[in-house]
Amino acid sequence: MKITSAAFNCSAPDLKSCPEENLPEFAFIGRSNVGKSSLLNALAGRKDLARVSKIPGFTKMINFFTINNSWRLVDLPGYGFAHVARENKEKFNAAVNDYLVNRVNLFGVFVLVDSRHPPQKIDLEFVHWLARKSVSIVLVFTKSDKSKPAQIQKNIDLFKASIAEEFDDLPEMFTCSSVTKQGLPQLLEIIEEVLKSERLARSA
Repeated sequence: MKITSAAFNCSAPDLKSCPEENLPEFAFIGRSNVGKSSLLNALAGRKDLARVSKIPGFTKMINFFTINNSWRLVDLPGYGFAHVARENKEKFNAAVNDYLVNRVNLFGVFVLVDSRHPPQKIDLEFVHWLARKSVSIVLVFTKSDKSKPAQIQKNIDLFKASIAEEFDDLPEMFTCSSVTKQGLPQLLEIIEEVLKSERLARSA
């Protein structure tokens, strides 16, 4: 798949404020400072699609972008972000939970994990929660240009071992870099395959 157009649609504070459920959506989420905005910009071939900030937790709304006039990329607030009042943090988390569990046209969730570190408790807890809610996910290990391949693979293997009991079949996993563009074609290929399957299902 090639992204030929990417346009900001809207920002929503909760599920009821989201756009009509008329286009397939693919959501991206990860803990603060995982490199989500940089990855989304690289994926879309744009420098300014998602705003990049050095302040963890900058994304506080559910942001929708229409891609190729046929599907939406959804930028979800990072979990565990700092510099947000407790009541707002709980509100945002509730909005994200509601979206992930109840959004009818959500076709896939890409969970971003920093490949430089061993499994972090907050990432594992979130993936376990998604598994219990039967949310379909792909694990994306970001910043693969920042560490040696052997260390990254060790961290991924530890992550696999930590979540194995939650899944009958482990989610697909990829390493990615917004700098080198490693893994980006594979992510777009996953989205394209899902969209093809959906079109076939509708025409059957």
